[in-house]
Amino acid sequence: MKIATYNVNGVNGRLPVLLRWLEEAKPDVVCLQELKAPQEKFPEQAIREAGYNVIWHGQKSWNGVAILARHLDIIEFGRVLPGDPEDTHSRYIEASINNIHIGCLYLPNGNPVPGPKFDYKLKWLQRLANHAQELLNKNIPVILTGDYNVIPTELDVYKPERWVDDALFRPEVRMAFSDLMTQGWTDAIRQLYPNERIYTFWDYFRNAYGRDAGLRIDHFLLSPQLVERLVAAGVDRYVRGWEKTSDHAPVWIELRDLP
Repeated sequence: MKIATYNVNGVNGRLPVLLRWLEEAKPDVVCLQELKAPQEKFPEQAIREAGYNVIWHGQKSWNGVAILARHLDIIEFGRVLPGDPEDTHSRYIEASINNIHIGCLYLPNGNPVPGPKFDYKLKWLQRLANHAQELLNKNIPVILTGDYNVIPTELDVYKPERWVDDALFRPEVRMAFSDLMTQGWTDAIRQLYPNERIYTFWDYFRNAYGRDAGLRIDHFLLSPQLVERLVAAGVDRYVRGWEKTSDHAPVWIELRDLP
């Protein structure tokens, strides 16, 4: 079973790129972030014609998340991260597909630091940690994936000294991510590639992609029930080189089917 996450940076503007990648890569499940489309403007028909069932939580101009499943049923469990009834951002959606519980998330960027956006990011991380612990307590297979806007270590960023004051790399954010991991989650990419420099995002400016000046901020966190089923993982970085593409590349894992 191949599961992917992809920050599309505008699902309608990047629709040709998304459909091309879906046709070539044929993932079974895809979590999308940064749809930048209100609920009624999501390109549902095009996605379904590509062979995918889909649920989504849109928002005008900003945010937005979706889960696609190729010829598989989607059982939705919620589209709001618990913990703040006043939070109106479309940043989380959760479903079960093929007996795997999947949370698709778009964590706040948090810049500038300090400020209310950074405070919101830290609170969102705490809410995520609380919900993640509840999911672990269920003792079921769970994946929490998406654009975390967190650079976990210096290995995950080109020239880390340039990022020390950025909300993606601040010590408070990295510590919150580390605390989340210690609940019992496994970073799928680092499980298979513990020491390799792997990026998932390259800025549009200063020829970042051409220079490979990237970041790893799109992550797959696996519950203990899934770690032994992990057989492959990677980044389709070539998609970042296509015309009119997102500044993120799709990230994917493959899980061994249960006997």
